[in-house]
Amino acid sequence: MKKHFSKEAEIELLEIAEFSSFNEPEEKIAPSNIQEFSKKIANADGVIISTPEYDHSIPAALKSVLEWLSYTTRPLIDKPVMIVGASHGSLGSSRAQGHLRQILDSPELKARIMPSAEFLLGRSLQAFDEEGNLVYAEKVTELEDCFHEFIMFVEIVNRLISENKSTREINKVFSWEKFQDGGEKE
Repeated sequence: MKKHFSKEAEIELLEIAEFSSFNEPEEKIAPSNIQEFSKKIANADGVIISTPEYDHSIPAALKSVLEWLSYTTRPLIDKPVMIVGASHGSLGSSRAQGHLRQILDSPELKARIMPSAEFLLGRSLQAFDEEGNLVYAEKVTELEDCFHEFIMFVEIVNRLISENKSTREINKVFSWEKFQDGGEKE
């Protein structure tokens, strides 16, 4: 996507493989590499999350990063997000994308997930040439349509958020601790 859409958008690829597993620090401060990752998300107009499918869900590394973000900096609140994915099987990460949508919609993350548009790439082992180009013309067209819709979605969501900043601030301070024992914590 970064190469294919280079004339339409600046896409920075952020890897998550080297992050430590989430461990719920008492002081709610993330490690420096998670903080830097969070700043890049916060500064982006929109986020594209690409996920494989492992055992019908997202990989543990992605879940861990999302836990770090939800527990500490919360940069995905109101951030326009597009989900894409690939798998070796024919379903193309459909189950993982469903789980990811549920996770991103949680009160601590509250991302603005692009509705009704999924890019599912099945049989991913055969889907790319030596240069990393997608070889199925119909999937290239589908990805282009999804991406162009995402560009419009980003513009609409960011306009909506800029005109209603109070909701974002309320979402930033959400805490389940307020609701423990049936009432707000004093």
